[in-house]
Amino acid sequence: MTSDPQKCVLVYDVGGSHVSAAVCYSGDYRLGPVITARHPERESSDAFVDVLHSAGTQAASGVAGVLGAELAMPGPFDYSAGVSWMKHKMPYLYGVDLRAALAGRFGWQPDQVRFLNDAAAYLLGEVGAGAARGIPRVVAITLGTGVGSGFAVYGHVVTAGPGVPPGGEIWNVPYQGGIVEDLISTRAIQKDYLERTGHERDVATIAAGAAGDDAAKEVFADFGRVLGVALRDLFTTFAPDVVVLGGGISRSAHLFLPQAEHELKGLHIQLRIAELDDKAPLAGGGVAWFSDTGNAV
Repeated sequence: MTSDPQKCVLVYDVGGSHVSAAVCYSGDYRLGPVITARHPERESSDAFVDVLHSAGTQAASGVAGVLGAELAMPGPFDYSAGVSWMKHKMPYLYGVDLRAALAGRFGWQPDQVRFLNDAAAYLLGEVGAGAARGIPRVVAITLGTGVGSGFAVYGHVVTAGPGVPPGGEIWNVPYQGGIVEDLISTRAIQKDYLERTGHERDVATIAAGAAGDDAAKEVFADFGRVLGVALRDLFTTFAPDVVVLGGGISRSAHLFLPQAEHELKGLHIQLRIAELDDKAPLAGGGVAWFSDTGNAV
């Protein structure tokens, strides 16, 4: 990639098994080539920082004037201090000053390395450069093995206030005798299909067979109805203009979106499918850096 005088920042999306890195440019939040690397086989903080540095160096190859780095990280994580408090995943980062370690590797000042929550990064990516550009009130939800969520008002992430659950997280909100994640995740679809057919299938396989499998078609239709009711119950108070649906399940939206939209009639809540999806946290890192919207209020 050739040098570009436009302002840019190195952005990362740190997942459970891999790291993605790219350069993000100011203005339109355009991304350069995305470099993906697996977590190190040797589980240590030094090895992990090596992976971050290598991926970032490749992503920024030939690019002049990189201002620093913004990393989308899962929690629990002290985003202001740059210290991980995760024990269940990446335990080798527990208590490590990742800001100082990565800044030292790049030869930067510590304040050139910043962090934000991965769900907030996803939300900001879709708000700044994806399906919710210019929308005042937005909720973004990732539907997969888990349920990620984020709330934004005029481009700023909010984690408290009327209609916003603690931390902006809906997955563990008590709902219908369980929690939200019980009803709108991959396991809900798999459980319904198993009960109808006696067969265990992953969600992608169920979706792929829906054209000729009435049970699969009904499973997704029911999922859409449950999703619509849940969104109505959860978001009436917050009253988003748009709910962006992302994650693996959203790739089969044609099978459930009409039913979900039907349940939301009269609420003026529009459902949109994520435009950036896997790249949303990377673009969101750029949005947070250049517009200073990554700090939740």
